[in-house]
Amino acid sequence: MAVLAISQSGETADTVAAVREARRKGALCLGLVNVVGSTIAQETDAGVYNHAGPEIGVASTKVFISQCVILTLMALLIGRYQRLSLTEGLFITRALKELPGQIRKILKKADRIEEIARKYARYNNFLFIGRLFNFPIAMEGALKLKEISYLHAEGYAAGEMKHGPISLIDPEFPTVAILPRDSTYDKMVNNIQEIKARDGKVLAIAVEGDDHIDSHVDHAIHVPHSIDIIQPILNTVPLQLFAYYIARERNCDIDKPRNLAKSVTVE
Repeated sequence: MAVLAISQSGETADTVAAVREARRKGALCLGLVNVVGSTIAQETDAGVYNHAGPEIGVASTKVFISQCVILTLMALLIGRYQRLSLTEGLFITRALKELPGQIRKILKKADRIEEIARKYARYNNFLFIGRLFNFPIAMEGALKLKEISYLHAEGYAAGEMKHGPISLIDPEFPTVAILPRDSTYDKMVNNIQEIKARDGKVLAIAVEGDDHIDSHVDHAIHVPHSIDIIQPILNTVPLQLFAYYIARERNCDIDKPRNLAKSVTVE
């Protein structure tokens, strides 16, 4: 058995404890950390450093992006040892190489994202929804918003919306919907239509060229298109910026949010 421990600081107490327990039981322990020489880096058998540079803010942003890229590379390597063809591997590699330029393109839209964030800064509750690979990204968007703006935000699997969260929808409870052009697109549009039918506001994270969605939502942020497993990385960037600009509009301490510590060194 192999255990992969992921931590920005490399000092997260519960993760360190899990590594020590895994080693005690004979597992191969790998680490993915940003801080060179940290506890997890020392106590694992092998691993990868992010080398993303110091993460100054408590709410880790660039390291999250870096972790997603490194995990994709790990999956690509393991896949090539298994059944992933050379053609498929090159297809994914090309998509990864395009990421820096695509992210720069998103960052050039920062003014637009700030303008949208100002419109939503007065709300106290948010729902973030996504499907498949984008469900964890919905959770990341909600986490960043609650961490630095002190607002209530939930990340939810869009397919589960009818099992509870839909009861919360009203004009004062906006939804951020992640809407890639993948196999889930039509289902996500249905989610959005259900929200709009209940007078909920919707901000969509959509791909460039998807002008169709603009007529179904209140606001849309368009990001470059990529393959399904890379698209979530691009979708993360506007969500992090959205949280940043809302926190700034609400005069919150963005780098040092209240009640949070950079490294959680106690369980």
